Amino acid sequence: MPVAFESVLADLKAKKFAPIYFLQGEEPYYIDVISDWIEQNVLTDGEKGFNQMVMYGKETNLTGVLSNAKRFPMMSDKQVVIVKEAQEMSDWDKDIEKYAPLKQFEAYLVNPLPSTILVFAHKYKKLDARRSLSKKIDKHAVCIDSKKLYDNQLPDFISQYFVNKGFKIAPKAIALLAEHVGGNLSRLTNESDKIIINLKNGDLVTEDHVHNFVGISKEYNVFELQKALGNKNALEAHRIVNYFAANPKTNPLILLIPQLFSYFSKIILVHVSKERDERNLAALLGVHPFFVKDYQAAARFYNLSKLEEIIHLLKLADINSKGVDALAMGDGQLMKELIYKILR
Repeated sequence: MPVAFESVLADLKAKKFAPIYFLQGEEPYYIDVISDWIEQNVLTDGEKGFNQMVMYGKETNLTGVLSNAKRFPMMSDKQVVIVKEAQEMSDWDKDIEKYAPLKQFEAYLVNPLPSTILVFAHKYKKLDARRSLSKKIDKHAVCIDSKKLYDNQLPDFISQYFVNKGFKIAPKAIALLAEHVGGNLSRLTNESDKIIINLKNGDLVTEDHVHNFVGISKEYNVFELQKALGNKNALEAHRIVNYFAANPKTNPLILLIPQLFSYFSKIILVHVSKERDERNLAALLGVHPFFVKDYQAAARFYNLSKLEEIIHLLKLADINSKGVDALAMGDGQLMKELIYKILR
């Protein structure tokens, strides 16, 4: 059975090593963290020259992997064999009953060399769980199922990432990072690290730090646009969207539409939910409790009928941004028209 990412990492840091790790799933971040930790920390620099082999799925096969895995270490207790981009190996689709390397790998799973740490980084997809090979891997290897996070899980991920690094982060800073960077966890952690290296351990990360070190305009960002729309502040909303239209490469319509869709969908949830406790409502919306009042205030400006119209407008804008209208009008004009119709 797949093991939690945190549990695997904790065991590695405690030097509790398994002979085989099979890391797979749609989210590459967790796979990279574990495989990179093993690559960087299990062996000393002096041991790596003879005892660490990094292979790539496109350039190898199971025969080559097993050949390396079955070697004994030189002047070290362990050797490490890492297969990056393992999803590119053609072996996985073969019939195990007719393809000898799969049979040999199956045998190795049952009886691995204890002095070898063999790591498969199988990104962006999973093996077919119905196949006997997958069941053998689940039984005999340490496995993780690396799933993509939902948007409502990003705030907790960001908060915990900073806590693990020895920092606290303000709710507005969390929201700004989540809205601006989105669900690409590798990029999200890279942008977070830009902030961390500029602060002292234990500092509170604020909205200003995000603006200064991640390079988000303090006045012209989706977070501020949502705030203006939520308050029905037409002057401010048009000022921001005019800036977006003038800078389409940094503020593309294709990213703005899903962010606004998520925002107005949350306002609909405020209307239809019978929940009035702020903490419970925050959990339902997938936001920090700090922001619940903002969504409740926006719900007073937009009734359900208007919200249904806005969702329809966003869907039309999405279609138009990918069609003939986008060529005729340009993203900037489509964006301005969308905001005008939302506010009217």
